[in-house]
Amino acid sequence: MKLVIPMKRLPDSELEVMKALWASGPDTTRSQLEKALSPFGLASNTVNTYLTRLQEKGFVSVKRDGKLNRYTPLVSQEDYRAFDSQSILSKLYDGSPTKFVAALAKGGMTKDDVAELRSLLDELSGGNHG
Repeated sequence: MKLVIPMKRLPDSELEVMKALWASGPDTTRSQLEKALSPFGLASNTVNTYLTRLQEKGFVSVKRDGKLNRYTPLVSQEDYRAFDSQSILSKLYDGSPTKFVAALAKGGMTKDDVAELRSLLDELSGGNHG
């Protein structure tokens, strides 16, 4: 029986490692990850620490392959985005998507952003305001 660990928001540093893993796919080696994370200037030991934490949190599996470890994301990017969006919505906007969109609008939305949002809302509501 597999232990199910409730998902938690990741610190930005661990999220960057997950983003690199999602981009690389299953069975990614640490050297591949280090290359993908090179713009962040992380030391090899730091990447290893983040991978260990992600494994402990249930986000990553590790498979030994000779002298290499291969890392595979256990949580999809879509699932994490959905979870994180709900978490932010709940914490900052009283669970209200309307308050969230209003805050985005105050920050400045382009006409294209508004059109894209309208299209999504039409799709979700089954309507078509064309």
